[in-house]
Amino acid sequence: MRIGEASRAGGVSARSLRYYEDEGLIVPGRCGNGYRDYCRSTVDRVLVIRSLLESGLPVRLIKEVLPHLTGRPDDAGTDVVCAEFLHEVRGYRDRLAARIAMLSAQQQALDAYLRQARPAGA
Repeated sequence: MRIGEASRAGGVSARSLRYYEDEGLIVPGRCGNGYRDYCRSTVDRVLVIRSLLESGLPVRLIKEVLPHLTGRPDDAGTDVVCAEFLHEVRGYRDRLAARIAMLSAQQQALDAYLRQARPAGA
């Protein structure tokens, strides 16, 4: 699919797709005329990237963990990594877990409210 269709499918702008490509996060194919050609797996990868960015993980960390989250065997290895990198990823994971817990508590509170609430005029 072309960049406009991939943009819509991935929920990001065409500019974001070009940025992800420039950063080495995605590698779209090329048509004979030089236009970018995005396959479904690239769009799926864009969805993961967008989610990670929205969660606050910086691009430099996304580059290293993305291959392990999407199952694509890129050059990022897991054997030897910097302790600072692991600390940052753990911190991100802990912040994400805290957000999930908060959202879960909010959902439970809303569920309880909805179970007890009665529509007006009933």
